[in-house]
Amino acid sequence: MTLNRRGFLNACAKAGIASPLFPGVLFTLATQAQEPAYTDQSKPPVITPEMIDQAGIIAGIGPFTADQKQMMIDGLVDQNGSIKAIRKLAMPNSVQPAFAFHPLPAVPRDAKCADDWDPNRYINMDCGGPGCDPEISAPTNVEELAFANVNKLGDLLRTRKITSLALTKMYLARLKRYDPKLHFVITLTEERALAQAKAADAEIAAGHYRGPLHGIPWGAKDLLAVKGYPTTWGAGGFEKQTFDEDATVVQRLDEAGAVLVAKLTLGALAMGDKWFGGRTRNPWNPNQGSSGSSAGPGSAVSAGCVGFAIGSETLGSISSPSTRCGVTGLRPTFGLVPRTGAMALSWTMDKLGPMCRSVNDTALVLSAISGPDGKDLSAAPIEFKMEPVLYPDWHKLRIGYFKSEFDPLPPLKLEDAKPGESADDKKKREERNEFQKAARARRQYDRRYEQAALDKLRAMGVDLIPVELPKLPWGAMSALLGAEAAAAFDELTLTGRDKLLTEQGVEDWPNAFRTARFYPAVDYIQANRARSLGVQQMSALFNQVDIIVTPSTDTQLIATNLTGHPALILPNGLRGDDAPKPPEIDDGDHDDIGGPGTPVSLTFLAGHYQEAKLVAFASAYQEATGFNKLHPRLD
Repeated sequence: MTLNRRGFLNACAKAGIASPLFPGVLFTLATQAQEPAYTDQSKPPVITPEMIDQAGIIAGIGPFTADQKQMMIDGLVDQNGSIKAIRKLAMPNSVQPAFAFHPLPAVPRDAKCADDWDPNRYINMDCGGPGCDPEISAPTNVEELAFANVNKLGDLLRTRKITSLALTKMYLARLKRYDPKLHFVITLTEERALAQAKAADAEIAAGHYRGPLHGIPWGAKDLLAVKGYPTTWGAGGFEKQTFDEDATVVQRLDEAGAVLVAKLTLGALAMGDKWFGGRTRNPWNPNQGSSGSSAGPGSAVSAGCVGFAIGSETLGSISSPSTRCGVTGLRPTFGLVPRTGAMALSWTMDKLGPMCRSVNDTALVLSAISGPDGKDLSAAPIEFKMEPVLYPDWHKLRIGYFKSEFDPLPPLKLEDAKPGESADDKKKREERNEFQKAARARRQYDRRYEQAALDKLRAMGVDLIPVELPKLPWGAMSALLGAEAAAAFDELTLTGRDKLLTEQGVEDWPNAFRTARFYPAVDYIQANRARSLGVQQMSALFNQVDIIVTPSTDTQLIATNLTGHPALILPNGLRGDDAPKPPEIDDGDHDDIGGPGTPVSLTFLAGHYQEAKLVAFASAYQEATGFNKLHPRLD
């Protein structure tokens, strides 16, 4: 079965209901039984033995004796009082829990990185990266640079062959021109951008060149706080929300001289591509969404409307829009980039990362934004810094691949008719079977691009080593995300403000937040213990190999987000005219439905804080294939 993020999360949340938080269930049953009479909130509700029996059935525990139930009643009332006391604190989203997730397994005190690689080492050639042209010239029309990468733009700015002001005005004009079609902008930061661009030009003219991002326009996913502008989180009810301080990543890009031109869309509270103003579109097929939740960054970079963008990922939110929109996304090791000033969805899974037009661009941006800030409890004491040293020699890297993910697909199992099946049941079964057959056809078609990638790697001289993803219940662990998200937005659920969110379906946040309240604390801890096993076993793989090649979808996406390993998502070609036609309705869950002329992707994984190896190898593949140079036709 092909997995999708939203459907998979929903299934896991439903599985979590099998053992809900027992006191919470009882408290809810008790208050509901006494409404509307229960109006005195200063007094605890009455809990009856019958309610304990009902809650026990939901929780999958019991039966209890009469004496046991009475003892539980005496203690549960006190527990519910504690719950209410904590709720009264009204903690904002920015308050982190008193624990922090760090993705490294336990290692000996004197342990070194595999093969003595330094995770901070990376190339810094005069032009900002390999393959640059010191004799590069500026076009007559600045809009010809719309799809240029950061290396090229940086060279032109540094040598004063173009100005930041001209670039900024060009990108602002394109954002305005294509937003009605693609819906990727929430707020233009035009006044701020023009001031920054003028300052950048003055500094460069005075010989104060800050580095390869100086003067380059960029876009921020609108979960990053920017002082003086709304930070909406893409959600109804938050349209006018503001913060008094810029996010750390915004501050660091300001320091690097980059020019913020827009706050870009995200699906409401970082789910999907639907936000309070509509749905962000895929530049390759505007009839479909861009996927999400880094919807605007993926769409705007793809459409040549910003030099680069910053997205975020908790469970695929950089990977998925990078795949659909055909851009290069880097999801760093968990903790490498501080998240201060960014909306929290899951404190142990959220990651910020660059979305660009080349692998080298992602490295340039990562160099500017990585490293601890003294505020994010999970930020690691590690920076990814550009130094004047040679690239790691990718020829010497050990390259693995998840063999079973490239093997022929197993036979498709369709639902058989059941005895006594009604006409309505038959119709629904046939519809499900047709859906499965269409999904299989799309997956089978895309598999040829993945196989071609292995062939290309072998032609490059790579000796591919077969490995397999550890067999753990990764999906069950992902219920951790739902529990943390429900805590992050507890106030929405308790006050009923979740009704303001645009999407209200079974798989959307309002229902997911309510459902997650039944996830028991004991099982949350057990899932985290299972996650520790996952970190250990995934890390052991990277003692065998340096890089793992994998399709961008399915279980590895869930696993590596849980273990905090870095990933680079690269464009890997365009589907041909013979590609299966896309479904009439884009449910936002699948990245393989684009149809003819839309991008496919490939993902490279590496060990924790081994972004240097990841960038070196992925850059070599990208240079050998050139798929990142393909751009959508917008007019």
